[in-house]
Amino acid sequence: MPALINKIGNWLPQGFGDAGRQLGLFVLAELSYEAVRGVSEGDAARATAQANGQAVIDLEKGLHTFFEPGLQKIFIDHRWIIDFANFMYMNSHFVVTTAFLIWLYLFRNSSFYFVRNMFMVAMGLAIVGYALVPTMPPRLFPSEHLVDTITQYAQVNHDSGLVKLFVNPYAAIPSMHVAFSTMIGVTGVLISRRTITKVLWAAYPVLVFWVVIVTANHFWIDGAAGLLVACLSTATALQLARARPSAWSFRPATT
Repeated sequence: MPALINKIGNWLPQGFGDAGRQLGLFVLAELSYEAVRGVSEGDAARATAQANGQAVIDLEKGLHTFFEPGLQKIFIDHRWIIDFANFMYMNSHFVVTTAFLIWLYLFRNSSFYFVRNMFMVAMGLAIVGYALVPTMPPRLFPSEHLVDTITQYAQVNHDSGLVKLFVNPYAAIPSMHVAFSTMIGVTGVLISRRTITKVLWAAYPVLVFWVVIVTANHFWIDGAAGLLVACLSTATALQLARARPSAWSFRPATT
């Protein structure tokens, strides 16, 4: 057993200590998120979230950009497309993001720390957004002809105890699906060495943006806020890299 542990430690880019620190940072960020989720429950929080969601709808209507019901209507009768969108919504945010970060740490370690800093800043901004502006997602406004595809087609009950354990029902602004997909999509383009891989990573954030809209889990304004979070996080990570260029700078693919 000691030999196996040593072998694994030698295989890790920076050893067990560094891997444990990175894991700890993400666990701390998740615990902070859960703390915010806890204060977003109750009738008062629901009323505030509903008012904020209606304000988003009114703003989009005022801008003549309330296209979400029309976009969803195009695809809603094509069950396989909705099933695909539901699958992507429920799995891409955690599975793809987590798998990418693990792969990046193990095989492109020199680029990992810049991306980690981006994610830490992004998650911090999300916590602030969810605490200050709890917002109901489009799926909770059926009067606007929006369908909750996750509940209706995937038979996932958002009100169940298990779902509530992991999901903040009023965490619409910003859309972290869009923020995370943008950050790993751009990173994937920069570190990929093949054209086809670059194209796939470039398309990934666009796909995720479509997914969150067509499943009625986010308004386009939520997605725009997620994109802003990604941009602000990148700018902050660039500033942090100036403080520790040898450790926190981003290293793109060289070939």
